[in-house]
Amino acid sequence: MLSALRRWREQRIIRRFPYSESDWERQFASMPLLRGLTPDECETLRELSVLFLHRKSLEGAQGLAIDLDMAVPLALQACLPILKLGLDWYNGWVSIVLYPEAFIPAHEEIDEFGVSHLNNEAIYSGESWQHGAVVLAWSEAKQAALIDGHNLLIHEFAHKLDMLNGSANGFPPLHDDMDRAQWTDAFQYAYEDFQLHPRAGIDPYAGTAPAEFFAVISEVFFERPDIVDKHYPRVYVQLKRFYRQDPLTRLGKSSGVRP
Repeated sequence: MLSALRRWREQRIIRRFPYSESDWERQFASMPLLRGLTPDECETLRELSVLFLHRKSLEGAQGLAIDLDMAVPLALQACLPILKLGLDWYNGWVSIVLYPEAFIPAHEEIDEFGVSHLNNEAIYSGESWQHGAVVLAWSEAKQAALIDGHNLLIHEFAHKLDMLNGSANGFPPLHDDMDRAQWTDAFQYAYEDFQLHPRAGIDPYAGTAPAEFFAVISEVFFERPDIVDKHYPRVYVQLKRFYRQDPLTRLGKSSGVRP
């Protein structure tokens, strides 16, 4: 009964969303990242995006005004990783903050003497806070759907998935049919190999921490899956199992490693 009532409420939210069919078609046509999705997947992604925008709070910083033509492509890309997982994977937080440009967050750090300092020197294009906001630079986010192997939105929302079982460490909560040892073995080998031998098409930032490796490799998985499959085929298989998606099939290709 509760499930039926929830679905009825969600369908009402979706029907009332103030976006025309031509608006949706325009957004999908403008985003190469979404090409290759089946009609059913496109419809699911649309619905997830509407519900995502209903549940989350988008806030503009430094006077940035957010309209639907900004919010919708953001939601479409944010929901792509959870296309087969469901919106509940983004539970536990609400806010998305958009800055016009790259920003300088004020981070508190405690030194060896117990003294608190504000570190406000680094410039960021995005960050995710555990149980808190996702913060993005709109100047970077609006370019994210291009197929170049870099996607700020997927990167930051991959961190959110990673944080579901604690702090980000490159080990999100796995499905019951996944093997923790296989995940660890595949990712540990790839991470250590990448630190020694950075691979073309994968941002060197992936080598700075296991959490960043997971987030960066998730970007590449969705945008250039052939690169992940070429260099780290076992990681590709693990990501395919985790995200329940196989982006290579959208390119008409298949992985060299059997699932």
